[in-house]
Amino acid sequence: MKRATAFLTVVLMASAIGAQASQKIVSFDPAYKGAIDKSVESVGGKISRKFTLINSLVATFPDNLKDSSIYSLKGVTDVAEDSYIRWIEAAPASMNSVPLPSVESALNMIRTGEGWDAPVFSEIRPAVDPAEKEIPWGVKRVNAAGAWNATAGQGVKVAIVDTGMDFTHPDLAANYKGGWNAIVSTASPMDDQGHGTHVSGTIGAVRDSNGVVGVAPKADLYAVKVLDKNGSGQYSWVVAGIEWAVMHGMNVINMSLGGGSGTEALKQIMIKSKEMGVAVVCAAGNDSGPVNYPAKYPEAIAISASDSSDKLAYFSSRGPEVVVIAPGVNVYSTRKGGGYTTMSGTSMACPHAAGLAALAVGAGAKGSDEVRAALKAAATPLPGLKPTDQGAGMVDAAKLVK
Repeated sequence: MKRATAFLTVVLMASAIGAQASQKIVSFDPAYKGAIDKSVESVGGKISRKFTLINSLVATFPDNLKDSSIYSLKGVTDVAEDSYIRWIEAAPASMNSVPLPSVESALNMIRTGEGWDAPVFSEIRPAVDPAEKEIPWGVKRVNAAGAWNATAGQGVKVAIVDTGMDFTHPDLAANYKGGWNAIVSTASPMDDQGHGTHVSGTIGAVRDSNGVVGVAPKADLYAVKVLDKNGSGQYSWVVAGIEWAVMHGMNVINMSLGGGSGTEALKQIMIKSKEMGVAVVCAAGNDSGPVNYPAKYPEAIAISASDSSDKLAYFSSRGPEVVVIAPGVNVYSTRKGGGYTTMSGTSMACPHAAGLAALAVGAGAKGSDEVRAALKAAATPLPGLKPTDQGAGMVDAAKLVK
């Protein structure tokens, strides 16, 4: 009897596992838009999200249903797992392989002021220029102030598609104009991780002689929360966030996130973004390898990262997709909950470029192609770096407004 009971338990458990739902992103031919819902439901699918700008939807299916069965539905062109992945990764420490100076030599450097260009110190210079305490080194390096007499990004709408934003931060509150939570549509896009708040400050922290100032300190900032407190999210959340930004008339989208692969829906929303005149600026990635997605798509404006010595950051992904390079090591910016902190990554380089894109729009650039062209025209190649490392080079904001 006990064996029979145990066997029955195993069977029931197996049945339960087989009945679990699997979430997919289904793309389809627009000719079947009116019929796709019933087709999906005919194989046990339950639609949880429908996109407006692209011919894709999100649905859960019985776990034992093979993708081939979904592909067999009339009009279906692609089926992808709506995977939950980590989209942001902190740049790994680089100090381990560099020998530290002796106490004697360090004290001598402090006395004489010489030797600070040594590799070990190239990434730990003061985060804020003492002469202009509100301007972090990266904002100064792209010469953002050189454009401010002509435009500081006023009237330009920038969406930060990320972990959300601490829109109560004193350096962000004045420029925050709203947003959306793609994970829980009824919730606010408040940042519960910190990444999005840091990114937001580099783009558009206000110029008020306190804290930090962003590259485009008068830009309108919109928080689009697509990642949770772990910095992770489903592909459909990211696609939905981009779609919301496009539909709400953003001029620039900042995407300081990336993954090793894309989906048909992500590809299609990137194409639609460009078609509708939105410049989508994307971080290249932090794995020292090829450019990640969505930066890899041709519609993206992909950004690699430099350090304060104008070298390619050791962690930066690179490749022919890179459009320009921007500061991404030891970047000082706004912190969730108030105050300021330093972070590194192409995630930090990307908002420098998004801020520059906002300045380009403020100076008259219209649409993704014109923004891309303006950034490239205002860039100067950094010595010793290949085009695959830096694209057109480092942008000088003053050249955007000439």
